[in-house]
Amino acid sequence: MKKRFLAMLLAGAMMMSMAACGGGSADAQSTDSGTQAATGDAATPTKTGGGKVGVSMPTQSLQRWNQDGANMKKQLEEAGYEVDLQYAGDNDIPTQVSQIENMIAGGCQTLVIAAIDGSALTEALKGAKEKNIPVISYDRLIMNSDAVSYYATFDNNKVGTMQGEYIRDALKLDTEKGPFNIELVTGAPDDNNVNFFFGGAMNVLKPYIDKGTLVVPSGQTEKAQCATANWSTEEAQKRFENIISSVGYGPNGKKLDAVLCSNDSTAYGVQNALIAAGYTADNMPVITGQDCDKPNVKNIVAGYQSMSIFKDTRTLAEKVVGMVDAIMKGGKPEVNDTKTYDNGTGVIPSYLCDPVFADKSNYKQILIDSGYYTESDIA
Repeated sequence: MKKRFLAMLLAGAMMMSMAACGGGSADAQSTDSGTQAATGDAATPTKTGGGKVGVSMPTQSLQRWNQDGANMKKQLEEAGYEVDLQYAGDNDIPTQVSQIENMIAGGCQTLVIAAIDGSALTEALKGAKEKNIPVISYDRLIMNSDAVSYYATFDNNKVGTMQGEYIRDALKLDTEKGPFNIELVTGAPDDNNVNFFFGGAMNVLKPYIDKGTLVVPSGQTEKAQCATANWSTEEAQKRFENIISSVGYGPNGKKLDAVLCSNDSTAYGVQNALIAAGYTADNMPVITGQDCDKPNVKNIVAGYQSMSIFKDTRTLAEKVVGMVDAIMKGGKPEVNDTKTYDNGTGVIPSYLCDPVFADKSNYKQILIDSGYYTESDIA
């Protein structure tokens, strides 16, 4: 009888343990942040693995954010986490704010956020601060919020520096007198990364502008003059069409030697404007870019774009997954920069990945041999 009684007690204990492990199944069946209810203290670390992570991406209209979101979700799920991945329409700030608020209310224990506007999330993240939910700012630094715990990105100053150096070397600015004509195109004024992209490039190029080796015929040299709302291809194209018209650029007109473009979407708009003005692969100026988007890599191969900075989102996602894993298990994430990125409330501990550039001479090694793209992707 004693043995039977002990067996019954043991079986009951096992059933209670299984019920405890299986709790919250309703949450596990849904990834829609708008339909999930709060599940208590969202910030409690899960030291044995598992838990819920909210990932907020700005848009699905650009290839790189689709890849970033997919890479993040895949790697987090492989690490055992439930993932609420949300895209904020087409860079719609109210949508992103609402999605983040739902993630906070829906039991996410860590948030990974690529902000549309780095200064627009202060109020939304107060809830995360109140619930002690760690926030990792992804690629774009969230400004003026003390809820931001960590920042993960590429070395954005190096991105701009590499673009400027590419133009310097392609035009042989250290040995040729010039003058060479250049125009400048950067990204969204509300993206803090623009300060590093544009600043890094201008640190290289401005000395040549100052001594007249480089000339900007449009006169548009300030960051605000060169900005492109939402990094929009269409906006970049419109602005550059106006520059072509006002300056008189053309295959039979004023020569254009280079265009600094901070990323591929703006570079694509510039190329559209130049092609419409009669430029071909044989007389295109040096054009920089960033992200190695498929259409731009095709244009690099075809001769319409000179280079693009490659930021392997698989690497960045891997680092962020490591950060999330450390946080969720009660540890401290790896960082390699504690001086550079001040979001207005203090310096944010950061992890910076190294970018590289791809051009016609090395794109196969950088992009295809690494498995990032296949030959057919850019055929």
